Amino acid sequence: MKGISLVTGAGRGLGRILATFLAGQGYDIVITARTDKELHDVAQALESVGIRVAAIPGDITEPKHRTRLLQQTRAMGGLSLLVNNASDLGETPRPELVRASLERFRTTLETNLVAPLALIQEALPQLEQTRGLVVNISSDASQGGYERWGIYGSSKAALDLASKTLSAELKALHISVVSVDPGDMRTRMHQDAFPGEDISDRPLPEVTLPFWAWLVGQDPERISGMRYQAQGTLWEVPI
Repeated sequence: MKGISLVTGAGRGLGRILATFLAGQGYDIVITARTDKELHDVAQALESVGIRVAAIPGDITEPKHRTRLLQQTRAMGGLSLLVNNASDLGETPRPELVRASLERFRTTLETNLVAPLALIQEALPQLEQTRGLVVNISSDASQGGYERWGIYGSSKAALDLASKTLSAELKALHISVVSVDPGDMRTRMHQDAFPGEDISDRPLPEVTLPFWAWLVGQDPERISGMRYQAQGTLWEVPI
């Protein structure tokens, strides 16, 4: 077995694809999402692969839920791969930033920035023991300054910076951190961002699988601090 992984937002979309991929690679896995039925369906599919699966529905912004997730990874042997995938799009329809609800903005930041950091903080002893890897899921909206993407984009930009900072601060503990922009995909969240529009031209999340296969084969300490584009023509840009 490869180790123990935790994937948030694993009920559908990219999270489901990632959980399925990691199970196929031999990772025992803890999955979580707010959607109980979808999470149960994913768990049933993963169990058929022959690995250990724990499906724990809940909201990662809640401290008790995060503690429960990490108690489970510890009981299974210690977390070696944390994928912070759960994300909140924010208000829909997407507002201009100057007209955005600040209360709703805070909720988005809690999900996209604060909760991932809180999970990393609480998982630190396990990650140090396993010399683990943290993968924070980002977005091209963190780089683009696109109109009406200010709430989501700024939360992901902050997550990118947090990832880079953590990679430097945790180097001595042999804990590695990367951020990954998976690119536009045909997911429910992407459809929510474009209500009523046809997004059938976007690829399904499976398009990112070659990248994930490459990433899990790398030495985590060598790639720590990098930001990757899973649909890019070059995953690693020479310096």
